[in-house]
Amino acid sequence: MTASIQSYQNDYGSEDEIVDRRFEGDALVHALPDPILVIDAGDRVRYVNTAAEQFFASGRDSLIRQSIQEVTAFDSPVVDLIDRVRVNGVSIADHGMELTSPRGEMRRVDVHIGLLDEVRRDILLCLRQRTFADVINRQLTSRDSVRSVTAMAAVLAHEVKNPLAGIRGAAQLLEGETKGDEQSLARLIRDEVDRICVLVENMEVFADERPIDIEPLNIHEVLDRVRRLVEAGAAGKQLQFDERYDPSLPPVLGNRDQLIQALLNLVNNSVEAFADTGGEITLITAYRHGMRATVPGSKSSLNLPLEVAVRDNGPGIPDDVRANLFDAFVTGKRGGTGLGLALVAKIIRDHGGVIEFESWPRRTEFRMRLPVASSF
Repeated sequence: MTASIQSYQNDYGSEDEIVDRRFEGDALVHALPDPILVIDAGDRVRYVNTAAEQFFASGRDSLIRQSIQEVTAFDSPVVDLIDRVRVNGVSIADHGMELTSPRGEMRRVDVHIGLLDEVRRDILLCLRQRTFADVINRQLTSRDSVRSVTAMAAVLAHEVKNPLAGIRGAAQLLEGETKGDEQSLARLIRDEVDRICVLVENMEVFADERPIDIEPLNIHEVLDRVRRLVEAGAAGKQLQFDERYDPSLPPVLGNRDQLIQALLNLVNNSVEAFADTGGEITLITAYRHGMRATVPGSKSSLNLPLEVAVRDNGPGIPDDVRANLFDAFVTGKRGGTGLGLALVAKIIRDHGGVIEFESWPRRTEFRMRLPVASSF
């Protein structure tokens, strides 16, 4: 018996009494939908809630007799993260981790690990199956959609814009030489050609795959510019802005104009969702220590600690568009083109970041996670 396990037994009692009594009988912990485990200094499982039993398809008595390596596989990255938390004393979150159960089932989970007791070196391990990797998967799908739009945009730019210019010129000439209904019809043709040209120009943005120019930026200055632009363009609407900023944030590594465009699209979507009633928009920034995202199909992880969120108290996003919200031509707005959020997703992707959202009536929140300037 190792010294660490012997020490643990001296603290807690006999082998049958080593479950952490701080959680024993706690109905709240057992009611949580996410699996929770307590790991002792000897890397043995000492406590599991009901969700953990269901997740691992194994009973409590069986799980607490095993080491974390036996529960999650010997080479599981969870073991390495637990060691890092003990050494550094800082909580860590890892997203999209592949976790293998004792029965060989592999699942993608979000993992949150923290130091529960500095003296005994107990670790609190929380798992969540609704993973951030799902967000990345959706954005990879959206990227395929954007690529198809890119190809279409190239065709439209080359084959459509020139004929449209000719049609517009002819319509404008007819408009000046006709009267009454014929003049109205010529004006309608001109206006519709202008609308199509704007659509084609918006789509051309997706065809630009050149690397963006990036530099260290103060994200709060970007948000302040967005707020002022929205307030100037939404005169007459009862808008309230609530700014919840972390003043200690390091600079974000990005392109100022593109980040303004992405955030402006998100905030304007909120404004349009309010219709004429007005509402509240909350702008949030935070630094998420240990925030990493594992990209499906890759062993590399993205370090994305800077979070920027746009929250509103509007009616929410319709259920029928949520699954493909960042795809091109998907929109829940009457008369919308469905390119605004696809452009936002492209901009964030070009910055090496990811974007996700949650929505229900009276609360919709878009969260983008971005890299920070490495020199800070």
